[in-house]
Amino acid sequence: MDIFSLKILLCDDSLLVRKKLKSSLEEKGFTQIFEASDGEEAVAFCQNEKPDVVLLDIVMPKKDGIEALKEIKVIKEDTYIVMASSVGTQSNLIKALKAGANTFLQKPVSPEAVIETIEQLIKERGEG
Repeated sequence: MDIFSLKILLCDDSLLVRKKLKSSLEEKGFTQIFEASDGEEAVAFCQNEKPDVVLLDIVMPKKDGIEALKEIKVIKEDTYIVMASSVGTQSNLIKALKAGANTFLQKPVSPEAVIETIEQLIKERGEG
């Protein structure tokens, strides 16, 4: 696994958040970065594309991040899920981790934090 083959899905209902994260990841050399604006889109994308990493906002329209997380883990169990939230963080954090999230970032999520998390994943999986 390296940064060029890693498939990343950014799922947040804020276009601004997605664009900011996407451009930061591209600057770091990541090339396969995709976007979804709600949990439904994220799940549909995961069914078709099977991304390696999914950054999921918890509070979103149509389907929240926790529901999307559960469905994504059924589609591809080893998908690395990073949850992001600012609302009622403690209870959401526990729910997300119980549902299978790998890690959790506090909003506003900095591009540096996302990049660090992905780089850590590459090291952990030992192929980068």
